[in-house]
Amino acid sequence: MAFGLRRYARCVKWRFGCERSCQLLFFLFCLNDIVSGHIRYSIPEEMKRGSLIGNVAQDLGLDLKRLRSGRARIITGENNQYTELKADKGILVVNERIDREQLCGDVTPCSFSFEIILENPMELHPVKILIQDQNDNPPQVLYPVQTGGSMVAEMVPRSADVGYLVTKVVAVDVDSGQNAWLSYKLQKATDRALFEVGSQNGEIRTIRQVTDKDAVKQRLSVIVEDNGQPSRSATVVVNVAVADSFPEVLSEFTDFTHDKEYNDNLTFYLVLALAVVSFLFITCVVVIISVKIYRWRQSRILYHSNLPVIPYYPPRYSDTLGTGTLQHVYNYEVCRTTDSRKSDCKFSGAGSQNVLIMDPSSTGTMQRIQNEKSILDEPDSPLEQFSYVPCRITL
Repeated sequence: MAFGLRRYARCVKWRFGCERSCQLLFFLFCLNDIVSGHIRYSIPEEMKRGSLIGNVAQDLGLDLKRLRSGRARIITGENNQYTELKADKGILVVNERIDREQLCGDVTPCSFSFEIILENPMELHPVKILIQDQNDNPPQVLYPVQTGGSMVAEMVPRSADVGYLVTKVVAVDVDSGQNAWLSYKLQKATDRALFEVGSQNGEIRTIRQVTDKDAVKQRLSVIVEDNGQPSRSATVVVNVAVADSFPEVLSEFTDFTHDKEYNDNLTFYLVLALAVVSFLFITCVVVIISVKIYRWRQSRILYHSNLPVIPYYPPRYSDTLGTGTLQHVYNYEVCRTTDSRKSDCKFSGAGSQNVLIMDPSSTGTMQRIQNEKSILDEPDSPLEQFSYVPCRITL
């Protein structure tokens, strides 16, 4: 009886296992019937939003009506936010900027996958996107550490031989492939005949024997370049102290920071002074040009205007008849004759008046007449050949 029960249990277990295997085989068969049309695209990183990745309808051999009727859409995948399917056009575009370093890190090749599903009947199309690296990151210097406040210097004894290893510049590039290949060059140096930099490893070594004539403070500027197109670079400054003791190094390098601050301040003030002088010069030029233009316009306005010209008469001048220089109440004539030492001046008044009526404002004119008469009466006067003849003054 017990043997029969055990045998029955084995038969039930075997039947249940066969059913599960059949279900799995049926599912795989259905899945193979559903999944078809695997496509792959390769695009560079940092593509702008809306950029075309590929024509899904053409690559899968589907009609646009099929995409619309099947409600084609993207499913599954952890990074499906980077792409967008436009079913009305049958194309796949970039929905979000893709940064390869952020997406994959150091993993190469970098890619992500998703599926496009269609309904009625159901179809599943896997899509794989390969991300090509672009040279979008410059090299990063790890050593020597560039600190703003403190001064770090490498010591080289004066007994150092040729090939002495001073230090090594260490840098990395987060890009991949040939974009991450780095090379090192010595850009500037206090004494280029004393040090060299390895182009592949960044090692700084001496190329001759150190002597007592070499300066204690040595400053090297090393440039690190990658192999991308276009290449990117970073610069690191290495301070080297050629000395045998630490106190000697300390006394020489204490003024390094002060010199740098002094140079920075001097540059700032020079730039500020140049800006002020340039501003004043431009202001003066603008003012001069403005005055010139204003005067020119005023002269043009007066030239083209039809305003009457009003003559100018000096003070104490009024000539209503246009024949005299006295005010309008006086009019006189001066006559000269030759070979006459004396002359008389008769004043005649209007009507029967014998009294000369003078305006107080014309006293200056009358005094001038008297002065001229006194000059003529002098015997040594250069005008003795002339004399005044009777003068008529009309009131």
